[in-house]
Amino acid sequence: MINKLLVIEDDPGLQSQLRWCFDGFEVVVADDEESALNQIKKHNPSVVTLDLGLPPDAGGVAVGFSILEKIVQSNSATKVIVVTGQEDRANALKAIKMGAYDFFNKPIDAKILALVVDRAYQLYCIEQENRALVAKNVHSPLRGIITSSASMLAVCRTIEKIAPSDLSVLVLGESGTGKEVVARAIHDLSKNSKGNFIAINCAAIPENLLESELFGHEKGAFTGASSQKKGKVEMANNGTLFLDEIGDMALDLQSKMLRFLQERVIERVGGVKEILITTRVICATHQPLKEMIKSKTFREDLYFRLNDINIDLPPLRERDDDILLLAKVFLERYAKQQNKAIKGLSPAAEYVLQNYECQGNVRELEQIIRRAVIMSGNDYIQPDDLLLSESNVMANITLNKEKPLTLSLVRRKAETLAIYGAMEKVDGNVSKAAKLLDVSRPTLYALIERLDIDFNQAQ
Repeated sequence: MINKLLVIEDDPGLQSQLRWCFDGFEVVVADDEESALNQIKKHNPSVVTLDLGLPPDAGGVAVGFSILEKIVQSNSATKVIVVTGQEDRANALKAIKMGAYDFFNKPIDAKILALVVDRAYQLYCIEQENRALVAKNVHSPLRGIITSSASMLAVCRTIEKIAPSDLSVLVLGESGTGKEVVARAIHDLSKNSKGNFIAINCAAIPENLLESELFGHEKGAFTGASSQKKGKVEMANNGTLFLDEIGDMALDLQSKMLRFLQERVIERVGGVKEILITTRVICATHQPLKEMIKSKTFREDLYFRLNDINIDLPPLRERDDDILLLAKVFLERYAKQQNKAIKGLSPAAEYVLQNYECQGNVRELEQIIRRAVIMSGNDYIQPDDLLLSESNVMANITLNKEKPLTLSLVRRKAETLAIYGAMEKVDGNVSKAAKLLDVSRPTLYALIERLDIDFNQAQ
């Protein structure tokens, strides 16, 4: 791969100096907005150095910011390094907020600038590799399972072991933990992978219709049965049948399901002919089946027939490593879908997500990020875009069961959240943030140091 570097600079002397000081790069040059955008379109450079003062407004910054905005929108992966004057810190910070990777002050030291460019290029390469891995995983046997947590990686290893077998699998876990995703991963790795994957939610279909949905019916079997219909079980023949929320199945239908699992034959409603079925059965529920067995609301013999092996999915609150990983994957997905050039999550938004307990697990987190992408008008998702109640976040901080509840822990997390929120509202102005927080500026600096807060870490 040829490493392309675009230098946007209208000073011929600087153009000449910069053209030859970057080892390992093919340097192209532009001196105004039109030529810059043409070079971007032609070369798709990995890194750009951008002088904000360009003609016809060489004394201002309007043209430079216009170019930056267009690069961010059209080439979001490109790393832009803004070149500014020594006293131009405000514009440099504005450029970072708009999505620039870094800024560099004039007069230019070519050796130091080369190091900054090289660092930007290394980050560009890492991000490209990550995108390639994500794209590859979409087509992998375990597609849909996005994780770095030990508990979920253990689940993946279990799936790989049991998928080629004929074992019936029971997937347990709270709502939104990804039970159907796991079932599909098992199907994809099984010998039935070329057959249909048929899913049915037993809780979503009225009890009087569920039997017909599962086993099908003959014409005239009941009022409204105007034609013969195959059921989900028959449609899954030579494939995989996924019964979600099996714990909500009525007892009389549980008996018929048990007969099918034992004999591998079905009869359509109103029919007399037995139909031989060869299918892998995977069931899932968030219900406590063992307690339901004790209360006689779930058949014990069906439980053991379904449960050759069970997979217990951990809730998202026990997968701390996955919260931001999933959030960033969802952010990239929905930003692309909504055609928005959103760069990522702000440090404050990351902090809020890490301290919010998603009762709906991965499904709820996905909804939160999708909504935030739609609501956001910024380059980075801010806490306000998440539309999460501050009381909910604070409740999770105080009721975190993973660590002992101490006043110092609660105070530390609350202070961190408040400082992040204040700094976001005032665009990083410490004096204004101190005023919002009703503390002195030295006190705020001391708090930032004591809490080890780094506002540049996430961006």
